[in-house]
Amino acid sequence: MNDEQPNGRQSESLAPADRADAANATTVVLSYAPATERVATALSVESYRTYLCRTQRGPVAVGDEFGEFVSCGCGTTRDITLRVEDTVDGAVVTNETRFVFEPRDERDG
Repeated sequence: MNDEQPNGRQSESLAPADRADAANATTVVLSYAPATERVATALSVESYRTYLCRTQRGPVAVGDEFGEFVSCGCGTTRDITLRVEDTVDGAVVTNETRFVFEPRDERDG
């Protein structure tokens, strides 16, 4: 059975005993592209990390990708793609989840 999560992704409904990764993630490693200094700076702002906790709340899996945007100042934004590279201690994003951002070469997909 598929259920739509608050973040709009579909996930399989499995009992916690059937899913070892159902625990809350303490850390989620996300790669980003395009890998520019301006994007890296925008991702490091605490308010952006808080935004991600709200918008990506729920289960994630390595390989999940989602489109986002970051502020580039003066009312301009830049579209980016975030990809889950790793999760620590579980796979459910909560308000306490910490995000680590790594640049990704756009040729890596």
